[in-house]
Order: sequence, then C-alpha cells, then structure tokens
Amino acid sequence: MSSERPGLYEMFDDRFRTGRCMNGDEALEVLYTGCRWAEGPIYMPAWRQVVWSDIPNDRMLRWDEETGAVAVFRRSAGHTNGNTLDREGRLITCEQGNRRVTRTEHDGTLTVLADRWQGKRLNSPNDAAVKSDGSIWFSDPDFGITSDYEGYRAESEIGSNNVYRIDPATGEVRLVADCFGAPNGLVFSADERQLFVSDTRAGFIRVFDVHDEGTLSKGKVFAEAGAREKARFDNLRFDDGGRLWAAAMDDGVHCYDPDGTLIGRLNVPEAVANISWGGAKRNRLFIAAETSLYSVVMAVTGTHPTGPGRRPWLEPAAAH
Repeated sequence: MSSERPGLYEMFDDRFRTGRCMNGDEALEVLYTGCRWAEGPIYMPAWRQVVWSDIPNDRMLRWDEETGAVAVFRRSAGHTNGNTLDREGRLITCEQGNRRVTRTEHDGTLTVLADRWQGKRLNSPNDAAVKSDGSIWFSDPDFGITSDYEGYRAESEIGSNNVYRIDPATGEVRLVADCFGAPNGLVFSADERQLFVSDTRAGFIRVFDVHDEGTLSKGKVFAEAGAREKARFDNLRFDDGGRLWAAAMDDGVHCYDPDGTLIGRLNVPEAVANISWGGAKRNRLFIAAETSLYSVVMAVTGTHPTGPGRRPWLEPAAAH
C-alpha cells in the first residue's frame, strides 16, 4: 500500500495511520551534520540536551534544545556507542574501544560497571537497557574489535557475542542470552515481562520472556528483515501504544505493531543507526543516521528509558 503522505512516512498497514503514526512534522529536521558514524542518542531531561556518539571520531556530542547549539561532550571517549539513563538520571555508556560499560556520575566522574565476564575482557559493548529494579542489561557484539575503525582490532577473549546483565546490588556480570550473530539494540516491553534484542548479522529481532530472578527464556523471532533487502536492525524503542520502532539502517526506521506486523516506516536519507524519544512530551524522535542527527516531532509518545514508574528527575523543566 502506498503512503498517503509521500516523503517521510510510508504506510504498509492501515494501523500506521489509525495509530496516528503519520501525524506530526512533514519532514525531518537536521540538527547536526558532520559525524563519521553517529550512534546512541539519549535525551537528558535535566539539561534539555541530546547526547550522542560519533564512533570513528572517538567523541561524544551534545545538542542543546533551547539554543540549537552543538558542542563536544567528551573527546577521547573510548569509541562510545549506545547511551541510556539509569534510575538516578546518570548516563550509562557502552564504550566499544575501551570494551566496557560505564556510568557518568553527577559530578562528571566515570565509574566502570562492567569490563569482564568470568575474567575475560568483553568484546565491545554496544547498547544498554535499564530495568526498573536498577539492573543494567547490555549487548556485546564484536564490532569494536574487528577493525580499528570503531575501536581497536583484537581477538575476542570470550569467543562469542552475547547479552549480559549487571546486578544492581553486587555488580556481578551474568550471561543471560547467547547464540547471536551480533546482538545490538535491546529494549524492555512496558511491563518488563519481555526483552527485545536485535541481531544485526542474522537479520531479525528476538524476544525473550523475563523472569523475576533476572533470567531469560523462550527466545523467539519477533521480526525479520526478510524481504526488506536493505534492512539491517540496530537499536529499538517502544512508544506508549506498544509499537516497536527499529533503526533499520538503509531501510529507515521501521514501526511494528505489537503482533509483529511491519505497519510503516520513516524514510531517512542516510543509514539509520539509533533512535531515541525525547523532548518535553517525549514525542520527539531523535535519529542518529550516518553523518547526522535528525529529529521529528510526532503524535505518538515514547516510553521512558528506565522502565515504568514515575521519576521526578526525568520530568523536563516546567514550561515558562
């Protein structure tokens, strides 16, 4: 089915229209261009800024919502990739080059949360998700060690690409899922009963049941790149209607109904690596795509990055 609005929105199922997914801005807004490979945008409500990664340039940038200004947030950043927030509003970052997951404290210092599993160095942490119990879950493909472009070429000490969980009380790093070609984006469902993980090399998104003790089971395929020959899945985000939005590289941003049907997409002029909701109403989708950071204000609203429950620090400053 052709799109009713040519350009940005493309509809494959009428639910994309009835769910208001085609409402909002008519076109993408370019917030910045000049990266080598942009990844990992995260909206910081307290600052009203977006922080994101420029992996090959080994820097993190920030865009200011009030002024539109872009500045360097951190240089010699460890070839950072994915970013998210923890329950206290602190920045959680996957450092491909340094092969670790870190937390930026409120005073700006860094705390290393994970750099090894069973005594072996991690491959190159890629993306992270924080559950409401404070646990941090992250993917660990080998993208940062296959060459010097996005990290430092090295042999894998673990020998496989997996998903891990960091215990909030003990700091223990535990393997929770394996058998991936290259695990990439991961996100919890709104009720945290399921974890969705993209596998870039295998070309599908897997979904797992999440148990109270922090384990996973019943992994199955939720969506496949399949006939979308240009699609490769990267990171994932939910809106509050239960729809899953996926960065799909050369195939733009995919939107999936809760039943797994691809109902529409956003056409983006560059390969889409990562997406993130933000803004005062969390209805502004930020898109890191190859050399640029884009945004589009929509009629759908994204879920909080740290699970259910109200957190006053996550609420944006009151409008004046």
